[in-house]
Amino acid sequence: MPVTGDLETLIEPLKALANPVRFQVLQWLRDPEEHFPVDPAVTDPRAVGVCVSHIQAKTGLAQSTVSAYMAVLERAGLVRSTRVGKWTHYRRDEERIALLVEEFKREVGEARTGDLLSP
Repeated sequence: MPVTGDLETLIEPLKALANPVRFQVLQWLRDPEEHFPVDPAVTDPRAVGVCVSHIQAKTGLAQSTVSAYMAVLERAGLVRSTRVGKWTHYRRDEERIALLVEEFKREVGEARTGDLLSP
């Protein structure tokens, strides 16, 4: 069954989050001061984002892999990038994430307490 245009806006972010590393990075970016080195003299991690080199160091993956992962998250509308000199910084797109959560609730429906207990 082909995916309709309405569902495509949900499918791409879900595909992006299906990778555990990308999901973890998005979680880390929720509280960047807790998970990454922060130097307020260089950038504000909430306004500008976290340098891709810090994300790469935390994941332990190759820079090219991290850059590809971040590009997937950006295409899915989950993060935004900002160039600072030769470095790219990433931050969560909180507005877009909130819209996706609301759209997911509309399309899938919210779980009811009794539903969680039913087989």
